[in-house]
Amino acid sequence: MTVHIALLTVLCLTAACAQFPQIDAQAPASDAPPPALVPIDTLLAQADGSVAADTTLLARAERLRTRASLMRGPILDPATRARLSAAIRVGRA
Repeated sequence: MTVHIALLTVLCLTAACAQFPQIDAQAPASDAPPPALVPIDTLLAQADGSVAADTTLLARAERLRTRASLMRGPILDPATRARLSAAIRVGRA
């Protein structure tokens, strides 16, 4: 057991000393400045007037809601539940 712990310690220390490529040394894809950070409220206000409702997306959302409501019901029907309960009672006797 002690040998395993020592081996694991040596492996972890060796991995900690590994060299990684320098990400900062890579050239940027473009010389453009990074995008400005904007509050989400500003983005939502701009999106409300410019994005039209997509009927296929709305239909898909409705289908998913219907599927979710069907999954909220009981998992076992009453006959299966009774059969399993009887089998559990027999197993305990």
